[in-house]
Amino acid sequence: MLSSRVLLDFLNEVERRELEVNSLVLLQDGKATTRFWRAPYRDECPQLLYSLSKSFTSIAVGIAWDEGLIRLDDTVISYFPDRSPPFVSDNLAAMTIHHLLSMNAGHEDNIYNAVAAERDWVRAFLAQEVQHKPGSYYRYSTHCTYMLSAIVEKAAGQGLVAFLMPRLFIPLNIPKPDWETCPMGITAGGMGLSLSTSSVAKFGQMLLDKGIYRGRRIVSEQYIELATNFQSDNSGWSDRVDSSQGYGYQFHLCRGGCYRGDGSFGQLCFVAPKQRLVIAVTASFKSMNRLQELLDLIYAFIIDSIEASGTSLLNRSHYSELQYRLAQMAYPLQELPNHRGQQMNLHKRSYRITRGASHDNYLQDSKRPPIRVQFEQNKDEFVMLLHFLEGKERRLKFDFNKTLHIKDMFIKDLAWHEQQVVTHARWEGTDSLMLTLLYIETPYVVTYRVVIAEESILIQHKMNVSLTMEDYEVAGVLE
Repeated sequence: MLSSRVLLDFLNEVERRELEVNSLVLLQDGKATTRFWRAPYRDECPQLLYSLSKSFTSIAVGIAWDEGLIRLDDTVISYFPDRSPPFVSDNLAAMTIHHLLSMNAGHEDNIYNAVAAERDWVRAFLAQEVQHKPGSYYRYSTHCTYMLSAIVEKAAGQGLVAFLMPRLFIPLNIPKPDWETCPMGITAGGMGLSLSTSSVAKFGQMLLDKGIYRGRRIVSEQYIELATNFQSDNSGWSDRVDSSQGYGYQFHLCRGGCYRGDGSFGQLCFVAPKQRLVIAVTASFKSMNRLQELLDLIYAFIIDSIEASGTSLLNRSHYSELQYRLAQMAYPLQELPNHRGQQMNLHKRSYRITRGASHDNYLQDSKRPPIRVQFEQNKDEFVMLLHFLEGKERRLKFDFNKTLHIKDMFIKDLAWHEQQVVTHARWEGTDSLMLTLLYIETPYVVTYRVVIAEESILIQHKMNVSLTMEDYEVAGVLE
């Protein structure tokens, strides 16, 4: 196994560079060498995987192929004759499942917004112009993966999660996951899957063992070979070294024969076949350049260490130090001060937002701020109520002496879901509140800086990362 000293140096460097890793599971030859969750993130909590979902859809395609439900050279339009455009171009007619898998469908531009704006994503996808002959032009496309999901569901006669439960999730001892859908109920495929980090690691171990998990065949070795080897040339699409080594079937090829699935903000399933290594990560990276930085550290500290010395016995002199280090890893919330009696009592204070508010429905357009804010306080515990049009409201509960675990409606990849959130509150002075909300099923951390005066309020809303939501500032007057 990897020495504790190597792992300790790796984690120390991750922390020194302030890489926002929320959890990590490292398996070497099937054994867990390192497992940590940065508090309050925790093992049993599923994490939104974003585009790492694509790799799971790829395996669904492989299983369907193994069972004879589909062929990789099937044309895409053959599954949707009733939703194809009136005129089918030669390039669209030539597009196959293989082209969708290898991100070589032939679209010149990113078609995401054009497809996502419609209710019928299949019809919208098929309506897009296909400028290049399929197989001749790499273009990473989330809706190519969506079409794979739609094809498997059509061929299998059931939803993708239902299809995968007896074939993938139950054999890997993974609880039934949530997977977001398009407006017509087809599994999103290219995004929207939520799984725990441990579950992602099990998936990686199945890939490492060429389609077998604990003696049971999940998907054929032939398909794993196709999926994790060169299918498309992506060398001109990124200046990140591990995003320009080639592309398989919904997997990025990396240096040294390694490969990975990944998703926005640093969600990762990294497989190193030569070193018999799997690394599963969830993170909150503001840029995917930070993911490359993490990969560089994996190569420098872990891959190179195995290459240099082979497997080594666990160094017990550093083992306890490593375990202590793992136990100390937590989200850097500032300590809760004890200023009882120095701050304003918030109870029954209500403010009407007069600047920065929108007249749109916030729960439909996630970029919109509230129109009214109220507070309820009982000693050190309080609630901030955010009101929106059409009677929508969110109740955010805090305590000045401890963090709280609550539920809140908040965006994931495509839609709003009730999910787990950890809240933290502290006074920055006599009139300024800092409220932090960690949505531990996603990378999202929301902060509200609330400046309260006798007759007015100022609220600054910020998110650490987001694909859809925006920061805002609103002001209001006491009602």
